[in-house]
Amino acid sequence: TPGVLRWDLSSGEAVWILGAEIGGKAPFPARSGAASYVKRLHTIEIQRRAAFATPVHRAADAYVVQRHTGKTIVAGYPWFTDWGRDTFIAMRGICIATGRLDTAREILLEWAGTVSEGMLPNRFADAAGAPEFNAVDASLWYVVALQDFLAASRSSRKRVAAADLRTLQAAVEAILSGFAGGTRYGIRLDDDGLLAAGVAGVQLTWMDAKIGDWVVTPRIGKPVEVQALWLNAARIGSQWNQRWAAVYDRGSAAFRRRFWDAQRGWLADVVDVDHQPGNIDARLRPNQILAVGGLPYALLDGETATRVVDAVEARLLTPLGLRSLSPDEPGYVARYEGGVRERDAAYHQGTVWPWLLGAFVDAWVRVRGSGSEVKRGAHRRFVTPLLQHLEAAGLGHVSEIADAEPPFTPRGCPFQAWSVGELIRLQEVVLK
Repeated sequence: TPGVLRWDLSSGEAVWILGAEIGGKAPFPARSGAASYVKRLHTIEIQRRAAFATPVHRAADAYVVQRHTGKTIVAGYPWFTDWGRDTFIAMRGICIATGRLDTAREILLEWAGTVSEGMLPNRFADAAGAPEFNAVDASLWYVVALQDFLAASRSSRKRVAAADLRTLQAAVEAILSGFAGGTRYGIRLDDDGLLAAGVAGVQLTWMDAKIGDWVVTPRIGKPVEVQALWLNAARIGSQWNQRWAAVYDRGSAAFRRRFWDAQRGWLADVVDVDHQPGNIDARLRPNQILAVGGLPYALLDGETATRVVDAVEARLLTPLGLRSLSPDEPGYVARYEGGVRERDAAYHQGTVWPWLLGAFVDAWVRVRGSGSEVKRGAHRRFVTPLLQHLEAAGLGHVSEIADAEPPFTPRGCPFQAWSVGELIRLQEVVLK
C-alpha cells in the first residue's frame, strides 16, 4: 500500500493518472498534456460503456483479460487469477450469452493448448512455476462451454473456422480419452460408465478448501456433479466419436440407479466413497442440482427431478444462492467468519454460493415446463434479489459467497466472475 491519497472534490474534479509501460508502449503520448489526455480517455470510456446492453454486461467485461496471445477470464478481484474451473463456468454467461463469441473462441483456443493427460490446469502459478493440475472438473466444464459456444455460433450463423474446429474437437477427444484411460489423482472411467476420482490429501472438486494437510470436503469416489459433467461431456464428444455414446448410455443408467435415494428424496453427494463400493455420502448438498439443470443434458426427469429440485429449494435456497450444506446436516456452519482456519472450514459447510443459482433456476424452470409464466415467476423470485445485491457489496457485481443465515451477509471476494456470469446466463438464456 503506497499510502493515503486525498482530494477535495468540493473545489473541482480530481484526476489521478497511473502510467505503466505495457508491451514496450508508453502509457500516453509524450507531448500530450495530462488534461487533454484525460479528456480523450473520458470520451473513449463513455463510448465503451455505452456499447454494453446493461450495467451487468459492462461489469462482466472487467473479467476478460489477456493471457499470452489469447484471452482468459480472471476468477475474481482482488485476489484471484484465472482458474480453469471458474473460467469455463463464467464464460458461458460473460462471453457466450452476451454474444461475445470471438472472445469465447479465443479463450477456448488458448486453453486447448494446455490439456495434459486429459486435464486442464486448475490454476496457474502467480509467479514462474508449473500450472496446478488438481481439478477433476475443469476440463469437463471446458467441454460444456464449448458446446454452448458451438450452439450459439450456429444460432447466430457465425461460422467457426475449420482449423479452429479441429483444434477444439481434438481438445475434447484428449480430455475424454485421458479421463477414460486414467490420469492423475485416481481419475478414471469405471466399469459402470461413471468417473471415479480422488486420492487422500488432494481436493479435486469445486469444494476445494484445504487447511494444512486437512482437506475439509475430500469427496473421494464418485461425486454427483462430476458424473453430471462427465456424462454431458461424453454425450457432447459423441458428436465426433461414437465411442462416447455407449459410455453415456451405460453411465446415465448407472447414475439413476446408484445416486437416487427415494426415501430421502434427493441424490447422494458421493457414491463409492474412498473408492469403497457401496459406501455412500448421502448428505444434502447443492451439487446434485447439476443433474437436473445448468448443463446441456439433464440426467433426471419426471417426479425424480422434481423431488430433487424441491429438496434443494426447501433446505438450501437463500436470496443470494444455494447453501453448500443443509442446516440439518452435521458440520453445518451458519456464518463465514473468524480467522483463516475458521473461514476455510466454513467455506463449503453451509456458506452460500451465488453461482449455483444459475443451475438451480434452470432446474426449477425445467421441472415446471419452461413456460413463459414460469420464467416470469422465476425471475421475480430468484433473480430480483440477486439484482438488488448489485448495490450491496462490490458495486455492480455479485459476491463470491454469503453467510448461510439471515441477513445473508456477502463475504469473500466482492467481484466474482462465475457469480456475475451465471446471473447474465439466467437473464439471457434460461429465462428468455
